[in-house]
Amino acid sequence: MYEKFYGFKEKPFNITPDSRFFYPSPKHSEALDRLYYAITERRGFVVITGEIGAGKTTVCRALLNKLDDKTNVAMITNTNLNAKELIIAILEDLQIPYTPGTKVKLLCQLNDYLLTKLNEDINIVLIIDEAQNLKPMVLEEIRMLSNLETETEKLIQIILLGQPELRQRLRLKSLEQFKQRIAIHYHLDFLNSEETANYIQHRISVAAQNGPKNIFTNEALKSIYTYSRGVPRLINLICDHALLSGFVEEKNIIGVDIIDEVIKEIHMFDDSRPTNIVNGLHCCPQCQQYNTCKIKWFRGEREEEQLCCSQCHLYISCQKKQL
Repeated sequence: MYEKFYGFKEKPFNITPDSRFFYPSPKHSEALDRLYYAITERRGFVVITGEIGAGKTTVCRALLNKLDDKTNVAMITNTNLNAKELIIAILEDLQIPYTPGTKVKLLCQLNDYLLTKLNEDINIVLIIDEAQNLKPMVLEEIRMLSNLETETEKLIQIILLGQPELRQRLRLKSLEQFKQRIAIHYHLDFLNSEETANYIQHRISVAAQNGPKNIFTNEALKSIYTYSRGVPRLINLICDHALLSGFVEEKNIIGVDIIDEVIKEIHMFDDSRPTNIVNGLHCCPQCQQYNTCKIKWFRGEREEEQLCCSQCHLYISCQKKQL
């Protein structure tokens, strides 16, 4: 709606991950470099963790764009699987013809495929998103996949992407062998104030029809950082709403007044919110709304959350920040 008004060829702040808008902050660049190194050097296990909205999926998309045709990738996004279902999902995502049977029989077919691809100098990569939802027994099965190797090389490179809960899961005593197999572990932090401003300008430059342009004032950028805490997904949400408001009000420049107005509209901030939580009570009406949201849906045996909407994304860490 506002693209023509601001001279964009497309919306610069979509929440959906898009590698074309990848902003190479020091944090995101390091995560990308570590992933690329692990794959090209056949290091085996890699774990990338980060809070909701930190940009893990965008880094992953940027990684896929860097890989050549000598790399085949299986991407698993459904983590509510048992061990046998996981192996089947890998076989199907790699488009490997297989004969149904026991888990052992399926593993043998996967191993044969990996050996064939090794002889063809093809590197096989398995990426599992939302890995914090994997059951311990399935994580143990993934560890067993890392045993598929020759005397000198890993037959399959495994990347786990997950929220900080994944780190907690890997501290379980039963997963000690799994943890010892991790070659690289990187935690993706949020952007700082300067990076937030550069991130916003970068996305505007990518979307602009006629080169870079300044739309947000310095005060507006500082306000965006304050409210978003440097979370890329929240930055996108605020900026998208701000551009829409600016379009409606016919303002070419977005000031702090519009940002404050947007924050109130999306109920992201409440001046009445107390500074802590007492006896487990919700710290603000928005936090209570998140906890009682009937739209959210759940998955996994422990009912880990899959957030449904922008408001749930906004309030997911509300209590954590107040503790």
